[in-house]
Amino acid sequence: MRPRTHCFRTSLCALALLMPGWLGAQPAGKLRAPDVRYEPSSPAIVAAMLELGEVRASDVVYDLGCGDGRIVIAAAQKRGARGVGIDIDAERIKEATENARRAGVTGRVKFRNEDLFEADFGEATVVMLYLYPWVNLKLRPKLLSDLKPGTRVVSHSHDMGDWTPEKEIEVGGHTIYFWRIPARKPR
Repeated sequence: MRPRTHCFRTSLCALALLMPGWLGAQPAGKLRAPDVRYEPSSPAIVAAMLELGEVRASDVVYDLGCGDGRIVIAAAQKRGARGVGIDIDAERIKEATENARRAGVTGRVKFRNEDLFEADFGEATVVMLYLYPWVNLKLRPKLLSDLKPGTRVVSHSHDMGDWTPEKEIEVGGHTIYFWRIPARKPR
């Protein structure tokens, strides 16, 4: 007869294998290649994006394609907001997590290694982007369907096609665009 602790451990291990993500386990497999080359925004651009996005302490800022995490880290440090960075590149997520630790904001920010087209970011009150034009256009329907009316969207350098921005500013030769998710039309 086996000791009870052995049965318990065996059951626990079997359960962990059946439930990826439980006990911190990561699902097997690598995400697809990034759509966008990593190119960080300058501190002046980050500050301007936070200002244009009207980021305040009550906000939850999502940065889609977060790179090294500088936007959500700055949102937490300078505005007191909470932040979530999503990036398909696991190395960027590791770097962002370490940057948040060094900045002392790990209690206010988190980073997720996910595909932004499949990620849940519905809790966002502000969404930050520095993607390519075609990626913005592909993402636009998801932003409009998944985000609550009034959610602010800020994009460094690239617009959203025929969706006219509410505001746009120039910073160091770069355009930054601002939209607000509109009210849903009654069906």
